[in-house]
Amino acid sequence: MGRKVTVAVCSINQWAMDFDGNCKRILKSIEIAKAKGAKYRLGPELEITGYGCNDHFHESDTCLHSFQVLAELLKSPVCEDIMCDVGMPVMHKNVRYNCRVIFLNKKILLIKPKVDMANHGIYRELRWFQGWGKPKIVEDYFLPRMIADITGQTTVPIGDGVLSTRDTCIGAETCESLWTANSPHIAMALDGVEIFTNGSGSHHELRKCHTVSDLVKSATMKCGGIYLYSNMRGCDGERVYYGVHSLIAVNGDVVVASEQFSLTEIEVLTATLDLEDVRSYRAQTSSTSLQASRSTPFPRVRVNFALSDPGDTSIPSVEPFAVKLHTPEEEIAMGPACWLWDYLRRSGQSGYFIALSGGIDSSATACIVASMCHLVCDSVKKGDEQVIQDVRRITGDSTYTPTDPRELASHLLVTCYMGTVNSSVETYTRAQNLAEQIGSYHEAITIDSVVNAAVGVFAKATGKAPRFRVEGGSSRENLALQNIQARSRMVLGYMFAQLSLWSVGKPGGLLVLGSANVDESLRGYLTKYDCSAADINPIGGISKTDLRSFIGYAMETFNLPALQGIMDAPPTAELEPLADGKIAQTDEVDMGMTYKELSTFGRLRKIAMCGPYSMFCKLVHQWKDNCTPSQVAEKVKHFFRMYSINRHKMTTLTPSYHAEAYSPDDNRFDLRQFLYNPRWTWQFRTIDDQVKKLEDQPTTPVTTQSLLEKDSAVFNHSKSSNKSKQAPSTVSKPPDEEVPSPRSPQRASRKRSAGDSALDGNSKRRRDSSDGLNTNSNNGNGHSHTAGESPLKRFGQWIKDKVSSP
Repeated sequence: MGRKVTVAVCSINQWAMDFDGNCKRILKSIEIAKAKGAKYRLGPELEITGYGCNDHFHESDTCLHSFQVLAELLKSPVCEDIMCDVGMPVMHKNVRYNCRVIFLNKKILLIKPKVDMANHGIYRELRWFQGWGKPKIVEDYFLPRMIADITGQTTVPIGDGVLSTRDTCIGAETCESLWTANSPHIAMALDGVEIFTNGSGSHHELRKCHTVSDLVKSATMKCGGIYLYSNMRGCDGERVYYGVHSLIAVNGDVVVASEQFSLTEIEVLTATLDLEDVRSYRAQTSSTSLQASRSTPFPRVRVNFALSDPGDTSIPSVEPFAVKLHTPEEEIAMGPACWLWDYLRRSGQSGYFIALSGGIDSSATACIVASMCHLVCDSVKKGDEQVIQDVRRITGDSTYTPTDPRELASHLLVTCYMGTVNSSVETYTRAQNLAEQIGSYHEAITIDSVVNAAVGVFAKATGKAPRFRVEGGSSRENLALQNIQARSRMVLGYMFAQLSLWSVGKPGGLLVLGSANVDESLRGYLTKYDCSAADINPIGGISKTDLRSFIGYAMETFNLPALQGIMDAPPTAELEPLADGKIAQTDEVDMGMTYKELSTFGRLRKIAMCGPYSMFCKLVHQWKDNCTPSQVAEKVKHFFRMYSINRHKMTTLTPSYHAEAYSPDDNRFDLRQFLYNPRWTWQFRTIDDQVKKLEDQPTTPVTTQSLLEKDSAVFNHSKSSNKSKQAPSTVSKPPDEEVPSPRSPQRASRKRSAGDSALDGNSKRRRDSSDGLNTNSNNGNGHSHTAGESPLKRFGQWIKDKVSSP
């Protein structure tokens, strides 16, 4: 009797709608899995079509071509004697499902539709698919003739079933099901399923890489079992990079995991695991056994095939190991770099162009391209034939084999410093030094003639010449003169991208890279159709704070000392005249907020789903040590004014690498209108009302000691009132404590002393609620008193309300 099974998971770099390439990569992954001794091969979600087909899923052609690819897989000798689990769309009874199709030796065993649809964040699966809504029910699916002719089957089971082989039981769930509260693997485990499979299309997001391994470990720690997780890899044509580990876990431990970021198109991982480990792990927990004994069964599809071999006792099982988790700086260095490489090699272009200003944002973009060159050279050294073919095709040199990242950058990256009379020598020098250290082909030009020509055309047409503010001009003139500089850079940038290679006798064109970060996009601190307007933007989903940290990492990792001066310099657009040759304009002063504050606003707006009032209510406590309620209110109002005024810019935002959960990307992730009433009259009035209540509170700090003294006075008063047989009315204050009325002109101090405890905040929140929008009681602590109520009980309730956590 066999007990050890060898299974395989795959990370495959698929491309949406590339049926030829996708089919070849699937076949290659199956071939590798078989060569490694696997009896079960699991692929990513929708690997036949690519995950990012979006509205192409509505087209009947997409389903047709998917079945054509499935027919090729069924016929291929590569797929013999191994259970293959592939992802594709399937139409059943005129309903489209996101399915797993599991087949063996030219026979389809089961079509398993996805149950839980991802419809949050960047995901819109319910636009194209329905989840299977019939738990533990299997129906007949009538096969297309092209498939029936190969398999000899007319119908096959479709639905919520599991596979029973001669030695184990296998159940499939897809991507989102791992995240749901009632994941299918729980019910499957209770019904005896020992191997769970999950084909997924999970994208990379900063600080998210631990999530999948944590969820898989938790699932198998609680339920026991073997969990196979296969994730898509790379850019399949969208703003996201599929960069989550594929892995295999057993009984709470990960045993193998793929690289999170890699240029390798196909990575196949196998593990040999002992089924008896699963059985003994489960049997020792009596509560789980009791639940299992009461569970209702899944429909089982019997398969006359074994994943184990009879004489497998000599085969060693794999041991647990720790999954490598990258720092955010490493994620920024590798994730966008892999995304850029996929985009470049699939776009048919010959490199990238960056308008290098000498600031953090454009420098970070250039460093990501440098990181891409490092990854390419590393892959070439490892002998990755696909990478070698791609780099030779991009450079137009059939014999080229890159070994030095700086030398490779000279082929793939053109940078240009576009200065004006308002630019400083410092930024010119920083850009020049960084370009030299990265290895890019660099130009430094001045664009004053272009700017002056545009201003001259306007002056000739209107008879009026605009002036900067420092020259006596208005705010409108000042802004227009800044914008024409920025927009001129965009126009010249595209001209250089189209003709730079032509000017040196090389074929092809360049893709223009943008350099607007997520915080500036959120605030609207960019000129519409300036250098933020580009073909793609690798930093558009990354915060300024994270970019600064990345610059420090890149300086050390890639040996780029020029970045030190860039880190030390204050961020500036350099669009206003210099003061004595020095920079007079800085970003944070222009924006009216710091980048740290802006990042906080962004997270509260998108992740915490806060409107103006909710954001104020959170920040008035978070920022209480540095800001009065009025100051917090003004900051929140200013942010929402600027956000709403500039929201229209998001409709033309350059496609950006999705890296942050608070991205303002208008395409699919952050669906909001772009025409707002920027006065937010009702919302801001609600904030003002709350500010008045907060600032009308007593100035005497409420400490733990004062609470206890006051409690004692209330208790003594209640006792005396009870003895005199009088019904309690109002509670008198201790003689030595004077508490101003809520409408007293005295104002509460913004700052608290170090000795103030959480009790202070709780008591204040209680008083706020009694006067606030949600009051539903007839006294300050939310309880109505009656004459017959015990004073001791009343006091107990009162002190409980005072000191308990809200």
